[in-house]
Amino acid sequence: MDLPKRIELIEVCPRDGFQNVHDIIPFEGKVAIIKKLAEAGFKRLEVVSFVSPKAIPQMADAKEVVAAVRDTLKAHGVRTVALVPNAQGVETAVECGINELTYVISVSRSHNIANVRRTPEESMEQFKTLIQEYGHKIDFRLALATALGCPFGEEIRTERVAEMVQFGLDLGCKEISIADTVGMSNPKRTYDLMNALTAQFGADKFVMHLHDTRGLALANTLAAMQLGVHKFETAAGGLGGCPFAPGAAGNVATEDTLNMMHEMGIETGIDNDALHEAVLLLQQYVHAPIVSHLMSLYKTKPCV
Repeated sequence: MDLPKRIELIEVCPRDGFQNVHDIIPFEGKVAIIKKLAEAGFKRLEVVSFVSPKAIPQMADAKEVVAAVRDTLKAHGVRTVALVPNAQGVETAVECGINELTYVISVSRSHNIANVRRTPEESMEQFKTLIQEYGHKIDFRLALATALGCPFGEEIRTERVAEMVQFGLDLGCKEISIADTVGMSNPKRTYDLMNALTAQFGADKFVMHLHDTRGLALANTLAAMQLGVHKFETAAGGLGGCPFAPGAAGNVATEDTLNMMHEMGIETGIDNDALHEAVLLLQQYVHAPIVSHLMSLYKTKPCV
């Protein structure tokens, strides 16, 4: 196999992992988990989303969480990432000193309407406006949800994904996240899409965001790596899921991905012991199943 010698893991549990947890996670728990993940060596952490608390109650304390972890993350050289849905979210992120913003547009029309009550075209127009207004203040990343499958049965055409990638790059985005939002993809589908995209745009432009609903996220990771893709968003504990995508399970687990990379001799820069401690903190503070394969090897602690 022709694989990258090193990959970057971007930890998204504090945002994507927490947002779907029903019970509110204690503030001190969120802070402790994020700080421990910073110690593990991640250079980018998606820490919060700046959304309406009515839509995602778990993110009601987002500003306070960022303020509590800012110094620790800076000391470890971690760039902070946040998800934003609108101008108000961008303004809050800039105020909080966030380094990078993720803006999500679904390739699927029906999913985009369910997620943000807008068509993809309307979201694209809003994204263009946000970059024109705030692009000089903060870095933007475009995430293409349902790029590898739609939960509502829509056909996802490679040509349409490529058009949306081009749209983001033309606006100045340095990266495009390709998301298997519901975990519907398989290695062939992942390879075929990313083969077309990397041939047109280059592997460096892409970050993979893979969910493990059907147990294929690691296989899809390997398929993308064979094309030179070397940036992957993962979630400690395998937490995650989209509140507006029926059947969406958690993200691929960071510890499982790290284990696979170590077994294959691929560098990540992540300290497995510190990640282990972060997963134990998840088990302590988060009332949700920890579904990673390696969890059975970890010493467990009761929830508080």
